[in-house]
Amino acid sequence: MYRRFRTLLVANRGEIACRVIRTARAMGLRTVAVYSEADRDAMHVAAADDAVLLGPARARDSYLNIERVIEAARQTAAEAVHPGYGFLSENAEFAAACAKADLVFVGPTAEMMTAMGSKSGAKALMEKAGVPLVPGYHGEDQDEAILSKAADRIGFPVLVKASAGGGGRGMRVVRSAAELGPAIVSAKREAKAAFGDDRMLIEKYVDNPRHIEVQVIGDSHGNLLSLFERECTLQRRHQKVIEEAPSPTLNAKQREAVCEAARKAASAVDYVGAGTIEFVSDGREVFFIEMNTRLQVEHPVTELITGIDLVEWQLRVAFGEKLPLRQDQITMKGHAIEARLYAENPQKNFMPSVGKIRCWRLPNETDGLRIDAGYRAGDPVSPYYDAMLAKVIAWAPTREGAIDRLNRGLEQSDIRGVVTNIAFLSALVTHPKVHANKIDTGFIERELKALAAAAGAPGDLELAAAVAAIVGEEMKAAQNEPGSPWQTSGWMPVGHRERVFVFRSGQGAEHKVVLHYGKGLSTLSIGHRSVALASSACEAGGYDVTLDGIKSRVVALIEGQELYLRTRNGRFELHWVDPFGGETEEQSGEDKIVAPLPGTVVALLAEEGATLDKGAPILTLEVMKMEQTLRAPFPGVLKRIKCKVGDIVQEGVELAVVEPVAS
Repeated sequence: MYRRFRTLLVANRGEIACRVIRTARAMGLRTVAVYSEADRDAMHVAAADDAVLLGPARARDSYLNIERVIEAARQTAAEAVHPGYGFLSENAEFAAACAKADLVFVGPTAEMMTAMGSKSGAKALMEKAGVPLVPGYHGEDQDEAILSKAADRIGFPVLVKASAGGGGRGMRVVRSAAELGPAIVSAKREAKAAFGDDRMLIEKYVDNPRHIEVQVIGDSHGNLLSLFERECTLQRRHQKVIEEAPSPTLNAKQREAVCEAARKAASAVDYVGAGTIEFVSDGREVFFIEMNTRLQVEHPVTELITGIDLVEWQLRVAFGEKLPLRQDQITMKGHAIEARLYAENPQKNFMPSVGKIRCWRLPNETDGLRIDAGYRAGDPVSPYYDAMLAKVIAWAPTREGAIDRLNRGLEQSDIRGVVTNIAFLSALVTHPKVHANKIDTGFIERELKALAAAAGAPGDLELAAAVAAIVGEEMKAAQNEPGSPWQTSGWMPVGHRERVFVFRSGQGAEHKVVLHYGKGLSTLSIGHRSVALASSACEAGGYDVTLDGIKSRVVALIEGQELYLRTRNGRFELHWVDPFGGETEEQSGEDKIVAPLPGTVVALLAEEGATLDKGAPILTLEVMKMEQTLRAPFPGVLKRIKCKVGDIVQEGVELAVVEPVAS
């Protein structure tokens, strides 16, 4: 069902909802947002003309509630629904429900979605169409013995993954028969929670693989186009981290071959709408792995090299229009690369981070830099949804130029209130092997220690920036205090004084700095060194710090006794030791089994009374749609489990008690 409409409901949240709303409004459409109780004041709600509350925070009670989404469309007189990606975007039942409610679904039909949305079904269809496949088992029989026999026949290592999955969820690499059973159980549970479908397929795992995908789009008049390819090889746990277009791996002949294979795959179901055909390459051959019947997170890189707004084309196809261009009219210009900015801590196994965003500073968009964001300063980051905050996308005439521009954008980004992966992304895109394209999907895991390394010890510039920030904030606070000694153009009008600062870095080391100030030049004593210091505030959070005649622009933010610094040497966090004392050290709590974030208990992996080795799994939490396994911190006996499967637990709640074994 395709027809022109005037009001569009966007059945999603975050940056993709904002992205769709932006184009829809530019096309003159009225937009409707939907939201959960956790998203009442979210950015996508403010961006739309109207917004409807769906229900409680948990996705299954709000964004995944098909009946409530359909009712929201009815309440606001919406005539069409755009599903974005994730949530209900590849749910055939939802597409069918929209059709039944006389709503235009901006995407393929339920029948197309069913045919290509099931990885098993799609592989059978592709095999019939002559599209090259990775050897595997795609059958309906899900008995564990059948899956085990299939894995033995294919040969280890194998990849176990959800038939209805995506985004790396419900996916496990299995390298031996002994690992297969637990991997299937875990993958099934994760797939059921994420997609409501725990069917699995098994395929040969290609060692040192590259992930290449082709953007396709079709209209209801029989036209089907490919818009070149993207390379998404830089992944972690099967989740894409960096995407670029075109692929730096393919030559022109290979590019045409893979695009032709993608068109053949989509043509097998007379595909209508935007979709992505995904391939894995071993460096010699390219194999079909799946089709995503929706817009992809990484679609902006395709837009930047083609000049095509894919959301606009999606909407025009939904209107019933023909695609604006023929295949031979689609051209490629330059290179684009995208980084996914997440609220997560790379130094703690990428644990999701929740909290309120106190500072949100991303660079301004330019001709070569694009920001797709779903958050602002003041917004909460909840534990209920995916942790992606924004995407930073760069374009340049060359790949090297695009990488450099992307890194510059990352270097200019500062987000406080939650922990982010910004420094990790910067380290990744500047890695020499990434520049040389000597990568595969396992690259991040192999290089993780270096990529996620903590910041080094602060140097003279960082300590000077900390002092400048503290004094600068005190001067601002004193502006309304008559007679304050800081109400001067300098730090002290007469005489010569000194002030001692003590900072503690992340490694626990303390750094003593003495500021000597007065009517003339100020100096800092750091250890046995003395350096001349001058400082002036610039834009919010910025300072020009001059040390011995060398001026540097820095960012310095103060949050109570905590300082965040960004200098040419990287990002640093310092604790300003209270000059009046009274500080107490927090207990680390590393010997306790506590919930690291709010989540749901999905599995108990040990029984009370069991003797555990250090690192033995005790229970599994689902946090931000990802599973986190909590393990024994030391050898001991599991004395008590203080939760049960299905419990929703808050951060810091003790979940189990392990009594150490006497040595």
